[in-house]
Amino acid sequence: MPAMTSAATSDSPDTSHVRNYRTLFISDVHLGTRGSQAGALLEFLKHHHAEMIYLVGDIVDGWRLKSGWYWPQSHNDVVQKLLRQARKGSRIIYIPGNHDEFLREFYGTHFGGIELRETALHEAADGRRYLVIHGDIFDVVVRHARWLAYLGDGAYEIALRLSACINLVRRKLGFSYWSLSAWAKLKVKNAVSFIGKFEETLASEARRHNVDGVICGHIHCAAMRDFDGFTYINTGDWVESCTAVAEHEDGRMEIIRWAERSRLLNERHALALVPRRRRAA
Repeated sequence: MPAMTSAATSDSPDTSHVRNYRTLFISDVHLGTRGSQAGALLEFLKHHHAEMIYLVGDIVDGWRLKSGWYWPQSHNDVVQKLLRQARKGSRIIYIPGNHDEFLREFYGTHFGGIELRETALHEAADGRRYLVIHGDIFDVVVRHARWLAYLGDGAYEIALRLSACINLVRRKLGFSYWSLSAWAKLKVKNAVSFIGKFEETLASEARRHNVDGVICGHIHCAAMRDFDGFTYINTGDWVESCTAVAEHEDGRMEIIRWAERSRLLNERHALALVPRRRRAA
């Protein structure tokens, strides 16, 4: 099974740091919420290019926008960047999730070159086939207890705000980003059990569709696991972890952890400037 790896990119628009992939998979951006790390995603999109991009649900948070409008320029910039990539030739398929379910009535249509689909079957360069799906239909809370899902969404928003306060202090002290909600998921037994069952269920769905694996989002937990020969891949999110999945030209899948990648290249960029500054002095 492919190993999860991380590399580096830059905060500057230097094209020498642009990485090209066959396919990118992105989910759970939650544009329209204060927790969305739209600025980080915009930088990611500036430095990662792909022939095909899958938007695997919850890109826009219709739930939150219904209760109060929040749409800063950075969120609009992400939308415009995706539309520009479509105009430049990238094929973009948008598979709505539960938070952007208002788009589900538009399956089969195109918006600015972005195609809306219920699910997709992706064939990788190595011949392996993957079912691409958001995954909320396998979440019993979302399907059968919508009120509880809304309640959990509210608690999640509170956790994200606490995370923002914690990370403001951490940045001032020189520490890296840390997610309170992600930590809680790993520590709470019921959450760990839910994630495990979700992964097994999605792997079973891949088996039912007679494919080699499944690529999904929904639970904000990036992962790449093997279940008896079926590969489960979760893209993670752009609220807590800032992760995406990339397919290389040979079909190898990789989880990109942008927070780590951007930090490493920023350090390299800073070191590269040191000799110039000395020469200038």
